[in-house]
Amino acid sequence: MAPPVHPSPALHDRALQELSFIRRTMEGAAAFTDVPGWGLVGMGLTALAATPVAAMQPSVERWLAVWMLTAPLATAGGGWAMWQKMRRRVSGEGAFTLSLPARKFLLGFWPAIFAGAVLTFALVNPFLPGLDLRLASRVLPGLWLLLYGVGVTTAGAHSIRAVPLMGVGFLVLGVIALLLPMANGNLMMALGFGLLQIGFGMRIARHYGG
Repeated sequence: MAPPVHPSPALHDRALQELSFIRRTMEGAAAFTDVPGWGLVGMGLTALAATPVAAMQPSVERWLAVWMLTAPLATAGGGWAMWQKMRRRVSGEGAFTLSLPARKFLLGFWPAIFAGAVLTFALVNPFLPGLDLRLASRVLPGLWLLLYGVGVTTAGAHSIRAVPLMGVGFLVLGVIALLLPMANGNLMMALGFGLLQIGFGMRIARHYGG
């Protein structure tokens, strides 16, 4: 009877490297499906609640303060919902780490949001009294919608189809807010950050596990 043939250490290591390469390739080609549908619904409801409050403010400064408080609140809620969805998916698979699709998604999303924050602080000079009314009626709503749409569309290239479609909706609303003089800034904010996110959030929650 012939003795069993064991693979050499070099062959074994090469096989492990090839398996690791195949696994990374498959992971990189996968879509990011942990966009939180219910998180988007919560963000949309937050924006809808903030819209009438902002519209009732007697000055641009107070209008801006309402939205500057709403933005981190909605972002924190959406981020928490995404974190919970990712944890549910990987539960039982060992230590939690960001997958390659998740890293691609986040790297595609945050640069546009960072640009929006920088441009906002560049346009709003806290050392000068009396902000221009156009900031509240057109410029800032259009800027925020447009850059949020850029981030969602870019990140959505690594996610499910509903995400880039939602991003395109934000881009359209941003262009309308910036270029149409009769567009109401608060209405455009409610349509984009409110109703658009609620609609796509419900679709994602229904088809992609919450």
